[in-house]
Amino acid sequence: MDWRGRRQSRNIEDRRGQPLQGSGGGVGLLLVLRLLPWLLGTRAGRIMLGLGVVVFFGARMLGIDLLQLAGGPGAQQSYTFTEQEQELAEFVSVVLADTESTWQKIFAESGMRYEEPVLVLFSQRVASACGSASAAVGPFYCPADRKVYLDLSFFHDLDRQLGAPGDFAQAYVVAHEVGHHLQTLLGISQKVRAAGRGQPAAVVNGLSVRQELQADCFAGVWGHAAQSYSNMLEPGDLEEALQAAAAIGDDRLQRRGGGEVVPDSFTHGTSAQRVEWFRRGFESGDMGQCDTFSATL
Repeated sequence: MDWRGRRQSRNIEDRRGQPLQGSGGGVGLLLVLRLLPWLLGTRAGRIMLGLGVVVFFGARMLGIDLLQLAGGPGAQQSYTFTEQEQELAEFVSVVLADTESTWQKIFAESGMRYEEPVLVLFSQRVASACGSASAAVGPFYCPADRKVYLDLSFFHDLDRQLGAPGDFAQAYVVAHEVGHHLQTLLGISQKVRAAGRGQPAAVVNGLSVRQELQADCFAGVWGHAAQSYSNMLEPGDLEEALQAAAAIGDDRLQRRGGGEVVPDSFTHGTSAQRVEWFRRGFESGDMGQCDTFSATL
């Protein structure tokens, strides 16, 4: 990909090398718990406790996390990025910026406003509005805070463990998660959750497959724009993305894990389906071609 020297996104939140948010005040919280019997047992203690509760929740309303601040300056771990790590972070920022330009244009053509997502870079573990998660879960999108979460070590796994190297393979991963953001903006994710409520696992999984394949198609629509308008793609880039899509198909991952292939347990779609829907978006450049919910899979 021809990405160097291009605009980087303002919507990168870099938490690499930082402790899990909210963990810094553990010592202070423990002290409060030990003093709780005295605080509840005396009039002065109850007054202090009441004031503390008011201050704590007042600060939270202002966006200030007192537990994090209680950890002090030592709570932030110093972390020096390697040149390769920094370049990878800049690459992700450029890809995110290009998705922003693409979807702003497409949404504006339909009379809508595109709200840009934030992409959080983290290492090992991260806290989100959807709960805490480890790097083992892979990249994910949280609709509750409208943020994409990515540990850059996933790209190493994509290359070495899944056999899908290349920068456009990595860009596909970012664009796919942005696709989930589009589904939230368009109300699709909310409809999927409502349709699956109270349904058997096989039905819920089937809805999840269609949602994931649509995110693949949306990623392909961005790829079309990256090739046609941004001139970012180079020979061989499309093949990298298709290889990545195939590498993370449910059937291939289940075979790789040494287990039996169980279609009813699929949540993301087969390798062939993921390739098909990414290619459909890439070749058409049209969101209207991404209606996986009406299509026969």
